[in-house]
Amino acid sequence: MRYSQTWHYKRWKAAVLLIIACLLLSACAQTPASTASQKEDTGPARVEPVAGTDLSRVILTAEATKRLGIETAPVRDAQVRGKLRKVAPYAAVIYDLHGETWVYTNPEPLTYVRESISVDYIDGDLAVLSKGPPSGTVVVTIGAPELYGTEYGVGE
Repeated sequence: MRYSQTWHYKRWKAAVLLIIACLLLSACAQTPASTASQKEDTGPARVEPVAGTDLSRVILTAEATKRLGIETAPVRDAQVRGKLRKVAPYAAVIYDLHGETWVYTNPEPLTYVRESISVDYIDGDLAVLSKGPPSGTVVVTIGAPELYGTEYGVGE
């Protein structure tokens, strides 16, 4: 596949994943009861800014996490092609519309924060990182596109 074909493929893939994220999250949505005393959104997801950054924290309810089938795995050090390298499951890597690479970390239960990474190369089902979270950091391997859609309000 030529470079331009690969780039277009990645853009289409990102668009399809965002559409799927919207559909899945809309299945999680519940209409909250309207009351004058209700002060907080009781929806399946809450998005809060991370102080000092352009990023947001996505906080899901336990039910939303279950419905989305969120799964995680740690970033780790592994021998790859004879060298000790920092790796993440390739399934954790997401591409934004500009081709930048990211993972969603899981710093607390039900809480997810997008973090920039640099992928040196892909080796099977591993992304070999030249920049990323420290080894031991838990990242989302299933459900990251849905988190991305939630963070950016896709489908609202």
